[in-house]
Amino acid sequence: MAIEHARSAILTVIVGAALTALLPRHTRAADHEQFFPVLVHRTGAYAPNGAPFANGYVDYLKLVNARDGGIGGVKATYEECETGFATDRGIECYERLKGRGPTGATAFHPMSTGLTAAVTDRSAVDRIPIITPGYGRSESIDGAMFRYNFPLGGMYWTAADVLVQHVGAKEGGLGSLKGKRIALVYHDSPFGKEPIALMQQRARLHEFDLQLLPVTHPGLEQKATWLTVRQLRPDYVFLWGWGAMNSTAIKEAVATGYPRERIYGVWWAGAEQDTRPAGEGAKGYNALSFQTSSGRGQVHRDIVRYVHDRGDGTGQKDEIGEVLYNRGMVAAMLSVEGVRRAQVKYGRKPLTGEQVRWGLENLAIDDAAIAALGLSGFMTPVVTSCSDHMGGNQVWIQTWDGMRWQKSSDIYAADMQVIAPMVRSAVQRYGEDKKLKAWDCAKESSN
Repeated sequence: MAIEHARSAILTVIVGAALTALLPRHTRAADHEQFFPVLVHRTGAYAPNGAPFANGYVDYLKLVNARDGGIGGVKATYEECETGFATDRGIECYERLKGRGPTGATAFHPMSTGLTAAVTDRSAVDRIPIITPGYGRSESIDGAMFRYNFPLGGMYWTAADVLVQHVGAKEGGLGSLKGKRIALVYHDSPFGKEPIALMQQRARLHEFDLQLLPVTHPGLEQKATWLTVRQLRPDYVFLWGWGAMNSTAIKEAVATGYPRERIYGVWWAGAEQDTRPAGEGAKGYNALSFQTSSGRGQVHRDIVRYVHDRGDGTGQKDEIGEVLYNRGMVAAMLSVEGVRRAQVKYGRKPLTGEQVRWGLENLAIDDAAIAALGLSGFMTPVVTSCSDHMGGNQVWIQTWDGMRWQKSSDIYAADMQVIAPMVRSAVQRYGEDKKLKAWDCAKESSN
């Protein structure tokens, strides 16, 4: 009798497996998944800043599964790949993960301007979007040429433009910048060099003196840089750093007596990890903020309830609501909403990168959608199109009060009359170099 039961059980397994093999791919549970590659730098010199971003990103994917049952019923799956913020390792991660999941990678967040440049051509061939909120190639806002690049919400030219606008307003108007000195202390990498073209253009327009002060990776040795700052005595310093470079810069500013209230960081130099190590000396330091600020709202309460309180949190619960955690969380949200938007056209099933590209190109995250996502007060609208892959460029200034970040300005928008000609010129050079023609967006809108 026992033998017969065993034979019956084996037969059941065999028949079940055979029937499963005959099912359409999208009906199998293991194939009803949307795969998200997660490129991280949890190790190396930039880990203190990279880790909280990654934690926020992964926690949001977990929230979507636990609270919503996935994206339109499709489970979000992910795999991390450690880049150490190195371009070569990032390329390896891209190649390793691009084919994972039933339909391949959904989209990549390179988390590095250098890596973005390295995979831009590959992603177009592979038809996988690369999402770069607040970084990457500034000219990639032109979706007609860069069909797979999405610098959602802002890029480095918009960041630099707003900083110039802000200090101009402090001086009484942009015309009052004539004869002023602005020093750009920047990470000597593609990331740090990206704003230079915009700064040079603004310097020509307003006749201020621009001083370029590069800092070698990883940015821990800046004594010579800040001695130069002391000698030049610039009216303002713009800090374009990442990781320990930022806190080191603030400490050196203290040591040389440069007033922190005259230092303005890019949004990647405006997190708790940048100011806390400098202690009381960071008080008065300013930085840009876009899409996210510090603090908690409904979405954070949901992450605590559905993820951390169930023992599935990615990092420490007390980091929820910090700037970089929030930015990683919003980055994941943008990926998820790209999928959700694409499902409207292609159906609630695992989607290819090409299909998700359409969703990212047709985002409509307005104020009502932001409220529904539980993100009111943490981000501004992102509404994209075939020609506009940025979808908005609203930012504000925040100031460190010694304990936390406080919003310290109204919302700014970059002056696209200044930026648009720069974009057109860069796009033309890229097209000529790659022998590419821009996509016809009129054709896209007619489909």
